Amino acid sequence: MKTENILPIDGETFFYPNFFSKKESDKLMLSLIENIRWKQEPVIIMGKKIMQPRLTAWYGDEGKAYTYTGITMHPFNWTDDLLFIKEKIEKFSGYTFNSALLNFYRNGSDSVGWHRDNEKSLGTNPVIGSVSFGADRYFHFKHFKDQKLKRKILLTHGSFLLMAGSTQHWWLHSIQKEPAVASCRINITFRNIF
Repeated sequence: MKTENILPIDGETFFYPNFFSKKESDKLMLSLIENIRWKQEPVIIMGKKIMQPRLTAWYGDEGKAYTYTGITMHPFNWTDDLLFIKEKIEKFSGYTFNSALLNFYRNGSDSVGWHRDNEKSLGTNPVIGSVSFGADRYFHFKHFKDQKLKRKILLTHGSFLLMAGSTQHWWLHSIQKEPAVASCRINITFRNIF
């Protein structure tokens, strides 16, 4: 599966639709909804504590805690589903991952604001392997310095988005509210904590 870099400058990001078959994707979606230990947590944005507009969970190797926007998440042990997904994307991409942030967007009112995955614990130029199941949602990019430079891509059921190189240094990304979307979506971002 060859593809072109979807970013025009300052990063390497590749999109693979239908990376998982529909049958695999349907099965994984249902299992993840039922078996992941979802929670909604408060985060600190510009000095204010607000509830995240989505559910989250953190899974990974022992001791790989993750801190962002004022919260620290300690990993639950990998599930069979997460290991299956992780091994498939590792074999394909050539990268390995020791942790995963899961996001459950209950409908189009759930979102995540503009951010970069550039915390110190992720190291320099982190590689992020992002897998999506469920409702199609647009993933927006905006260049950190030249904010008129934008891209968006529709993340589909069973797709895989690989962000590498200097992407997290130069590009913000978000999932914006889409009120017309009535169904749910799960996104898993595999990463390495150092």
